[in-house]
Amino acid sequence: MRDFVYQELFELGEDPTPYRLLTTDFVRVEKIGGRELLVVEREGLARLSQAALRDVNFLFRPGHLAKLRGILEDPEASDNDRFVAMTELRNAVISAQGQLPSCQDTGTATVFAKKGQSVWTGYDDESALAEGIFRSYQEENLRYSQLAPLSMFEEKNTGTNLPAQIDIVAAPGGEYHFLFLAKGGGSANKSFLYQETKARLNEKALVQFLNEKLFTLGTAACPPYHLAVVIGGTSAEATLKAVKLASAGYLDGLPTTGNAEGRAFRDLEWEERVQRLAWDSRIGAQFGGKYFVHDVRVIRLPRHAASCPIGIGVSCSADRNIKAKITRDGIFLEQLETRPDHFVPGHESLSMAPAVTIDLNRPMPEILKELSRYPIKTRLSLNGSLIVARDVAHARIQQMLDEGKPMPEYLKKHPIYYAGPAKTPAGMASGSFGPTTAGRMDSYVEAFMAKGGSLIMLAKGNRSSVVKEACRKYGGFYLGSIGGPAAILASEHILKVETVDFEELGMEAVRRIEVKDFPAFIVMDDKGNDFFENIRE
Repeated sequence: MRDFVYQELFELGEDPTPYRLLTTDFVRVEKIGGRELLVVEREGLARLSQAALRDVNFLFRPGHLAKLRGILEDPEASDNDRFVAMTELRNAVISAQGQLPSCQDTGTATVFAKKGQSVWTGYDDESALAEGIFRSYQEENLRYSQLAPLSMFEEKNTGTNLPAQIDIVAAPGGEYHFLFLAKGGGSANKSFLYQETKARLNEKALVQFLNEKLFTLGTAACPPYHLAVVIGGTSAEATLKAVKLASAGYLDGLPTTGNAEGRAFRDLEWEERVQRLAWDSRIGAQFGGKYFVHDVRVIRLPRHAASCPIGIGVSCSADRNIKAKITRDGIFLEQLETRPDHFVPGHESLSMAPAVTIDLNRPMPEILKELSRYPIKTRLSLNGSLIVARDVAHARIQQMLDEGKPMPEYLKKHPIYYAGPAKTPAGMASGSFGPTTAGRMDSYVEAFMAKGGSLIMLAKGNRSSVVKEACRKYGGFYLGSIGGPAAILASEHILKVETVDFEELGMEAVRRIEVKDFPAFIVMDDKGNDFFENIRE
């Protein structure tokens, strides 16, 4: 019989994270029964989660910003790569001012925590963390995105962005450690689980698999990505949890070799290989080029002999992850970058051909005729009126058409922008207002275009062949907007916002916005051309 040997699954090295002291209040050390306990008051947890969700929605890690600056300095980067990177850096400068969050989808609040067994609270920790999240979303210009099911098909926005996902596990010691995330729907929807077998665990088969699955990520989740690939896992849910942690950089301290007891490890060779696969795909930072990913984490986990789960996921250009800890010295939060302007070079460093100016206030036939003059990949500068509508509004309009009612005139007269804003700061025309994932509206395009609506669509990400065919059939266009820089769009390009329909839907209401020099690219045209036709669905 073998001797018992316990192997910790995730052997993380020493934490190199830079922390700032949030407060020394609400924590104390008490001696109970000869044992020292770290006592944390409820208000301490609430203030920590409030500060974490505030910081992570307005600030970035300096390492993320350095990756964006690196794109500008790489001669192998495409013009479109550099345009996206520069826009993202300028967006970070605006969001760091604390009024406009970096992305309009301020995400599902997620907390992973390890509570030391010598930490005493004496109350419901999840409730305290949720209260802090509640405060942050109430007090800051953040968006409420959580829908409560009232029945199988009826839903209502909770108006608080709760519930959050909060997972707390026990750990040795006398400290409390946290990872907070604000995970938007676009990147969350690009988490994939594949139930594979031992047959996948050879070089040829794994390369073929990963090369194929990279294309399924597409651009809807706002690259450049921090990509995570997890191979193995004791269960499907364990694999996907590791994907999320790895994409947030939480598992960076793992060893780089395995052992006979089954510890997790990072495979640096495969990280480099997968990064090269991603760069060679030429998908680029949303509109073609090299920088589909910033970096890659490949994590190998133990597995059951009959299973080989493989998980793939991303942290998007709104890389919103922040660590925290509570020790006897106080409550600490990861120090994010408060001066991102240090990473932004002068505009003269970004040399590109000028964008084509499009006047959206002309009649729709004239706008379509103008767009038809230019090839796909053309960069545009939009000026005039856009109609804003997304999932629920589309469903409402489809229901109207099914009932024999006419297509709303606003969808015939104006281009449609798939988006939903965050709250509007005092004195500003708009809250953060970036594009949402276009593919969620694909099923409506044929019916809407047949009735003369949605002939020009603006959103992020690649779309299905159904949309491509509809554009060819009805003379329509799909324009791509940069996913991610919602703060700069609100600050510099959106002049006016007004609600025109379905006001009761809140964030999902139909709006008309006036834009100036709004950046876009021709992605699909009226001739059946598709900028992303090399990206396999």
